[in-house]
Amino acid sequence: MKKNLKITQQIIDSIHSVIGTKDSNLHEPVFNGNEWLYLKECLDSTYVSSVGEFVNKFEQSLVDLTGAKYAIALVNGTAAIHLALVLADVKEGDEVLAPALTFVATANAITYLKATPHFIDNDEDTLGVDPKKLYEYLNKFTKQKDGKCINIQTNKIIKAVVPTHVFGHPCKIDEIVDVANKFNIIVIEDAAESIGSYYKNKHTGTFGLMGILSFNGNKTITTGGGGAILTNNQEIAKSAKHLSTTAKLAHKWDYFHDEVGFNYRLPNINAALGCAQLEQLPKLLKSKRILFEKYEDKISLLKGVRLFKEPSDCKSNYWLQTLLLDIPNKNKRDEILSLTNKNGLMTRPAWILMHKLKQFTSNPRMNLSCAESIVERVINIPSSSNLIGKY
Repeated sequence: MKKNLKITQQIIDSIHSVIGTKDSNLHEPVFNGNEWLYLKECLDSTYVSSVGEFVNKFEQSLVDLTGAKYAIALVNGTAAIHLALVLADVKEGDEVLAPALTFVATANAITYLKATPHFIDNDEDTLGVDPKKLYEYLNKFTKQKDGKCINIQTNKIIKAVVPTHVFGHPCKIDEIVDVANKFNIIVIEDAAESIGSYYKNKHTGTFGLMGILSFNGNKTITTGGGGAILTNNQEIAKSAKHLSTTAKLAHKWDYFHDEVGFNYRLPNINAALGCAQLEQLPKLLKSKRILFEKYEDKISLLKGVRLFKEPSDCKSNYWLQTLLLDIPNKNKRDEILSLTNKNGLMTRPAWILMHKLKQFTSNPRMNLSCAESIVERVINIPSSSNLIGKY
């Protein structure tokens, strides 16, 4: 038993040596800027819902940060994926490719449209979609007909792919886009976790036709709840804003809606919080990188486990600091999770793979051997940007 506990205790000691012995959440927000000031301004204006200056300011700040031509602020990341799929013309009966290792929101949003999530494998180098395996799979199991990609096993159209930048680490998105273009598949980037992350000096979420962001309470910056669609396409941006505000035509007093829309617009009071958070993003990212470096100094001394490092050609936001056990130690994952949490250190595994959830067990999928290996070995450790004191 001592031998089995050895690596667990080493990990606990390593984490404590970096962040101290206080209890630590996995990831919590930091409010050290103009949050109270902007929230008061918003309340004083009485514009707390979907109309107000902070919504426009927040969207422009996202454009300035990411380099996308347009940003449309929405109520959460799931709504952003859903609306992006609508704008990509995903229809009932279509298939949408999604990684097996991702948050369930991706598969849920696809299902809202009565489309089918079709699961593809991940890559251990990035934790994101494996572009080489994707190409080989599509080359073998699809055909082109009238400019559309057809799954020859189901005879359904594969309309889009939603690659995820897992835990904030950029995937090989340029290669994924190249593969998708070869097969006439639309790319919608799930950059929910990767604000402030760059691949080859370009911000995540700006490589595909659209990208989405999330500002949930546990993200690098937060609006409480919130999300956004990024795009360089003017027509898509215009449609996204229109559809997210119940498809209401502008008029001083009349209520006329010209199509079925969604009540997905981000409220002004949430945007006020987001504006203050975005002002602090450079400091937050610096702090999280320092935290990674301090963890790396300790974890690199241990055998049988490594701290996941940003892939080559990438600059990660290090949203969640991630341990990856060596394959021989995978059976120790649950013990480590149990004892770290008992010691006041909130840790968690990766998400249950999508094809393991009962609602998706019969969905089409490729060989998912890498995702199945990764999920047995991932442990996220305390990652808040305030864990190392002042930044």
